[in-house]
Amino acid sequence: MHKRPPPAAVLGGSPDEIEAQFYEALQQGALGRLMALWADDDEIVCVHPGGGRLIGAAAIRASFEAIFANGGIPVQPEQVHRLQHLGSALHHLVERIVVAGEAGPQTAWVLATNHYIKTTLGWRLASHHASPGTPHELPALGGDAPSTLH
Repeated sequence: MHKRPPPAAVLGGSPDEIEAQFYEALQQGALGRLMALWADDDEIVCVHPGGGRLIGAAAIRASFEAIFANGGIPVQPEQVHRLQHLGSALHHLVERIVVAGEAGPQTAWVLATNHYIKTTLGWRLASHHASPGTPHELPALGGDAPSTLH
């Protein structure tokens, strides 16, 4: 089966540019644009907060399709910590999600790791792993975090 190349808007770019497009697609609920940012590889992986491991584009697409059924996600990436070496970049960040609740705006915190790889089409997302976070964890991200082995 021949795969169509992603839209020209996502070709090339740096890991930071691909990440910005990823979060814009999440905010807008733009499934096609979001999926075009992923590497063309059977082994891409995604873990949503509290969810299981999804491997491959079909599983990842289906999960985001279900998530976007109610529209985009009001997510803001913050506190990005970057590691880059040759053809690989790892970004660890905090995702802030603010949604309207009965008692007013409610904020959820997510700790996320995005792994980007350099492909023939430029940088692409190979893995997105998101875990529930809490507000008390945020100050620890910049320095003296308690050590926990798992």
